[in-house]
Amino acid sequence: MGAVLAFIKKLWCVRKQLIILLTPLLLLPLVFVLPEKEGRCLYVVLLMAVFWCTEALPLAITALLPICLFPTMGILPSKKVCPQYFLDTNFLFFSGLVMASAIEEWNLHRRIALKVLMVVGVKPAWLILGMMLTSSFLSMWLSNTATTAMMLPIASAILESLFGDLQTLKDNCKIKDEPDGKTPVKLHALTSEKQILTMEDGRKDGQEPFDGRTTVEIRTEAEYQLKVWKGFLICIPYAASIGGTATLTGTAPNLILVGQMKSYFPDCDLINFGSWFIFAFPLMVVFLFLGWIWIAFLYGGLSTQLRPCAAKQDNRAAAEAKAKAVIEEDYKKLGPMNFAEKSIGFFFIMFAVLLFTRDPKFFPGWERFFNKGYVSDAVTGVVIVSILFFFPSQRPSFSWWFDFRSPNTQYIPLVSWKKVQDSVPWNIILLLGGGFAMAKGCEESGLASWIGKHLQPLAEVPPGLALLLITAFVACFTEFASNTATIIIFLPIIAELALNIRINPLYFMIPATIGCSFAFMLPVSTPPNSIAFASGHLMVKDMVRTGSMMNVLGILAVCLAVNTWGVYMFDLTTFPDWAVPVNTSTALAHPHNLTVRHLNATG
Repeated sequence: MGAVLAFIKKLWCVRKQLIILLTPLLLLPLVFVLPEKEGRCLYVVLLMAVFWCTEALPLAITALLPICLFPTMGILPSKKVCPQYFLDTNFLFFSGLVMASAIEEWNLHRRIALKVLMVVGVKPAWLILGMMLTSSFLSMWLSNTATTAMMLPIASAILESLFGDLQTLKDNCKIKDEPDGKTPVKLHALTSEKQILTMEDGRKDGQEPFDGRTTVEIRTEAEYQLKVWKGFLICIPYAASIGGTATLTGTAPNLILVGQMKSYFPDCDLINFGSWFIFAFPLMVVFLFLGWIWIAFLYGGLSTQLRPCAAKQDNRAAAEAKAKAVIEEDYKKLGPMNFAEKSIGFFFIMFAVLLFTRDPKFFPGWERFFNKGYVSDAVTGVVIVSILFFFPSQRPSFSWWFDFRSPNTQYIPLVSWKKVQDSVPWNIILLLGGGFAMAKGCEESGLASWIGKHLQPLAEVPPGLALLLITAFVACFTEFASNTATIIIFLPIIAELALNIRINPLYFMIPATIGCSFAFMLPVSTPPNSIAFASGHLMVKDMVRTGSMMNVLGILAVCLAVNTWGVYMFDLTTFPDWAVPVNTSTALAHPHNLTVRHLNATG
């Protein structure tokens, strides 16, 4: 038995190497069983899917496999594969990352976070809301990982001010009842600042302070406050994931949708930064509110407002005053806004406004002043971030030119290329390119059309139910795989399914794209979840219990959005003229003169 276990351990140590060696061999029959081009493309797609899901190879290296395999297997020539890695969508993503680097460089994100927390107050329910609002807003522009990493230390400092030392809270939860009902335990770090001050004043003749409450009261209060502590920690990564869905640059799957739409349906111009924001921002607000209600209810934040805690009211007031003082002190340490922060704030607002107003669909955008089809969101983003590389970080002084005694110091721009090199996740840019290359291969080889034909029985499923099932499936799958890899794998299949049953492709593609960002149940689902779990204060069962309901709320919120304002924004009730794939075999499978099938949006 011991030898078997030792052998299993050795296999586990080399599991990635075994996956890399065995997966190509196990998938090889597909090349001979299926039609030639479709079989070869499916072989590459499944190979990449396995490598992405298991991370046997780094995600970015797996994304480069189409460059190696598509030309050598006769699927797509190299001159068609390589350009997919530098589409304008990639440059829009890059410009968003550069803007995020500049914001982080000058601490503007921290100033925004502390200011919001000062406004919402420090009562637990409102503070949880403040944390979620701040995290979601920052995640619209920064990466959700960077947002979570910045917000967690702020949350910890506030929680220590409210409830005292975390270890003491855990110790108090383990106190056992004494026969007299009183506790003989010396509490060196109690659950509120007011209690500490009271005990210090009451200390006499060198005696150690004791708490006047019973062991039951101390344990109950500590358990309650520990629950609230967990609620604070878990709301931050969840809000960061939700916030990223509101803008195209907020998370990679949104950009993959845009890129694949341009590849599959080049005549469709409905999705851009402005139109996506108008659709997704209200959805984010709805889901954020529902998530706040659930987390605050589950972890005691709401009941803090409705029932008294075991501690006295003045004790809670003193603790909240201390927490507020901590936030204000951190904000004061930032000092007044300097020239660099104001400049970054100005360019950030200009970045958002120009992207939003380029072609918002409900009024003429500024792109009409240029040749039609020449200006995209990528152009806007790159123009703005290029300015950051030469705009000075200190206020220019004309007197400097005439004061020959002033020091000749070289000016520092708002962002440097070295900073960008260090902070931009280049692997995600390659991952985006790999997704676009895979989609191009599926389209050109006819694989997407072949899969779509075999999904024809799903035409009998009501569209509303199909929408719910697709969103739920993608949201569950992304719990175990990267959200970027998930949407890369399934978006071409979802598009072909919509074409085969004559439904507007956006009706399925938009909710699937948003749903793959709803990974809340496991620590390994997303980097923000992992960061929060690594704090050591959360358990897997906490995330599963909270995240399962968050998934349900998110799926329902997406279905509501698509079937209400999404229908009117994108005209989802009819099969559009632009939904004719550029691939010849697919186009023949969907002749343009077929009767348009109207969609029952409610299912």
